[in-house]
Formats: sequence, structure tokens, C-alpha cells
Amino acid sequence: MFFLGIDIAKLNHVASLVSDNGNIVFSNFMFKNSLEGFLSLINKVKSIPKDDIVIALEFTGHYSDKFVNFFFNRKFNVTLVNPSNVANFRKSYGRDSKNDRIDSINIAKMLLSREYSLVTQSDIEYLSLKKLNRIRDSLVKQKSKCKILLTRNLDSIFPELHLLPSGIHSKAVYALLKKYPSSEEIAALGIDVLTNILKTNSRGHFCEKTAYIIKSQARSSVGFEDISLSFHISQLISSIELLEEQIRNTEKQINAIIEKLKPVILSIPSISNVACACILGEIGNISRFRSPSKLLAFAGLDPKVRQSGQFRALSCRMSKRGSKYLRYSLIYTAWNAVRNNEVFSNYYALKRSQGKNHYKALGHVAHKLVRVIYKLMKDNIPFNAEQLI
Repeated sequence: MFFLGIDIAKLNHVASLVSDNGNIVFSNFMFKNSLEGFLSLINKVKSIPKDDIVIALEFTGHYSDKFVNFFFNRKFNVTLVNPSNVANFRKSYGRDSKNDRIDSINIAKMLLSREYSLVTQSDIEYLSLKKLNRIRDSLVKQKSKCKILLTRNLDSIFPELHLLPSGIHSKAVYALLKKYPSSEEIAALGIDVLTNILKTNSRGHFCEKTAYIIKSQARSSVGFEDISLSFHISQLISSIELLEEQIRNTEKQINAIIEKLKPVILSIPSISNVACACILGEIGNISRFRSPSKLLAFAGLDPKVRQSGQFRALSCRMSKRGSKYLRYSLIYTAWNAVRNNEVFSNYYALKRSQGKNHYKALGHVAHKLVRVIYKLMKDNIPFNAEQLI
């Protein structure tokens, strides 16, 4: 068996080949981050059967994605290694020297003494879920910022609109403000025109009575006319509507992959497709984790250790290391499980009865959820509440 270590970079990659007895076959082979470069690497190792080569590289986000997909689709054995493990392996030799040649050799040699798992088609799907979830997260944050700015502008132009029972963030209000983004313009509208806009865009929920209320508020508004803010309001609403459409389209892509994978963790009570996608995308291949505690640490749900001499802290905050996306999804799913499953609800109630506040109790539920997820993914079995009692 031969191990091909790859040091990934933006423009040029470096490869080193090591045999299973530790001998370096070649090192410092530089190739471009292009089709020509990838083919030159294949030509470099063409004398060795594909099944006898394991290509190893650090997981470095978008720089490594195309490399993994290229060689996986050409039936090569590919494995991803944790960059921190490579750094620790390098330091274990007593030297902290670092360059492209040394890194590629260390990546290859590290596999001689450590277990590794090969990239599968499911792993490729998990990577897609990870990227889609982060795209969705970015879109949601952009939408929230636009809503905050819209609220701020309306506080100056038409603050009374916030008194509507439905609030300002509805399709009917957006349609009105997009066309008439000031209290003066709304006050000048005929009641029939105003009613038609509201009724059409709220599917009949808003009636003539609501139109009269809004018109009355507009006439007596303490807001001031500002062309720049009115212009910005129209732009913000257009941005919010576009972002909402992009979020829906992203979720369609997520749902399509989830439907294809049919993951066992989807059997957990009240877990949403989005939360499921985030959990799968961030965890990836469960064989990367030797125990539930390793998975807890990866999510940053493990407690910080505070100990010195005979002193050991009895209560510590969670470390919050690792993936914040995974941590949020686990906490979110844990709270849904508490509200919709008796076993998780009883466990939460037990922790509350022991004097723990809501967030600490929820943290314990998230710990339990991680153990459940680990068991389901490891053994590929559906959720069974009776086994948790």
C-alpha cells in the first residue's frame, strides 16, 4: 500500500508518496491547481494500481473540495485528515518546521500509525449539505440585517405602522411600502386602492377596516418625509423578498439530498430537515469519532475543565469549541425534542428539579441527544424512545 500526501494550496499543490514501510518514493512533486496539474499527478503514479494508493489531504474547505471530487469520481481512494492532527503529528517529532514538502510527507506518514476512513458517496453528499447549510445561514443573517434596517427606517418615517397586530413584516405591508414608502403617500391613497393592496397580498386576511386604521395612522403620523429613507425602504423590501426566495430554493436543494440519503436521525422526534442537514453536514462520516464524548467535544458541548491541585470546579461552562453550526442545531433540536417527546421532556424536568436553570438543563438534554445521534448513525438504526427509558 502507498500513501500519497497532498499539501493543498490556492495555486499549486505539493505531493509526496510514501510506502507502507515508511520509505519515501518521491516528494516535493508540485502540480498546478488545474486540470492539467491534476492529470500530471495521475501520470506520476500511473505505474501503481489505484487500489494500492490512498490519497490523503487536509480538509481545507473550498480549496480541497474540487480535489476530492476530481479524484473520487475517478475511482481513487481518498481520505481527509484533520489539520490539527497533522500539526500534532509534526510536533511529536520534536520539530515544528513547516513547509509544503514536509507537510505532504507528514500527511502521508501519519496514515501509517493512525486509522483512517475513505471518502464515500455519502461523504460527498454530506459535504454538499454542509455547504448548503452555511449558504442558508448566511442568507438568513442577511435577511435579519435587512429587517433591522427596515424597522429603523420606519421608526423615522412611519413609526405608527408598528402598532399593527400583524407587525410590519408581512407580505401585505411589504407590498404597500414597496410602492408607497412614506406616511404622506399612504395618507393620500384612496381607501379602495389601499384596501385592494392589503386584501390581495394578505389573501383576504386584511380587510377595509385595517385599511382605515393604516390611513388614519398615516394622516396623524409623527414621522417625517425623507426621500432617501423612502428609497432605502423600497430597496430593503426587494432585498428581503429576494433573500426569502433564495432561502426557499436552498432548502429545496437540502430537502432533495435528505430525501436521497434517508438518514436514520430523521426519525428523532421533531428534528427538521434543515437541522438534520446541518448535523449530518458538520459530523460527516460518524466513524471519524471514536465515542460520543469525541462528538460532544467537536460540537463544543463538552464542559471546560477547571482544576488545580486539590481544587476542581463543580460547575463549568461549555467549551464552545468546534462547530458553532452543529452546536446550534443540537441545542435547537434538543429543545424541540423536549417539547415533543416524553423521554426528553422527563429528562429536562429531572434536571430542572435538581436546581439547574433552563439553559443548563437544555445542555444536558443536548448531551443525551448527541449520544442518541451517535448510536443511531453508528449502528444505522431508527430512533426508539422505549430504549431510552
